[in-house]
Amino acid sequence: MEFPDLGKHCSEKTCKQLDFLPLKCDACEEVFCKNHITYDQHKCTSSYKKDVQVPVCPLCNTPIPVRRGEMPDIVVGEHMDRDCKYDPTQRKQRIFTNKCLKEGCKRKEMMKLVCNQCHGNFCIKHRHPLDHDCKGGGRSISKAGYAAIMRASESNFRPTGSNKMSSNWYLEHNRC
Repeated sequence: MEFPDLGKHCSEKTCKQLDFLPLKCDACEEVFCKNHITYDQHKCTSSYKKDVQVPVCPLCNTPIPVRRGEMPDIVVGEHMDRDCKYDPTQRKQRIFTNKCLKEGCKRKEMMKLVCNQCHGNFCIKHRHPLDHDCKGGGRSISKAGYAAIMRASESNFRPTGSNKMSSNWYLEHNRC
């Protein structure tokens, strides 16, 4: 061998590859090959010194300041023991509080879905006036609503003599 001191071996115990361009970890200062240089790949125990993330308390949900070189787990643990404002007796605020007024429906929604006719609160499935048997302020049905009613009534009970129902029904029930 002409150059016995050229290159270095990877510090990873399972690798030990001779590398002529070794890389030095900036946290633990050991030498690694290109495959083991990242903190995760060589399981660096000093990576917390270079990690700049701000941990958040899992109880009170506030960010905890951590100085460079401190272990975040220890700082968050100390916060939880001393300074945490979490009150276990305080109930968590519920998100889905808007109960559907349709009889028999137990669904709750995050936002209110108020019917324009009866002003009741309903779930997404029953928000349309035809879906919750609306007995509201007598607002006229739109042409699209009329067409839907006609399609439903034709498929359920079709008269034997004709395929079309009278358009007078629409005029009688909807005074525009």
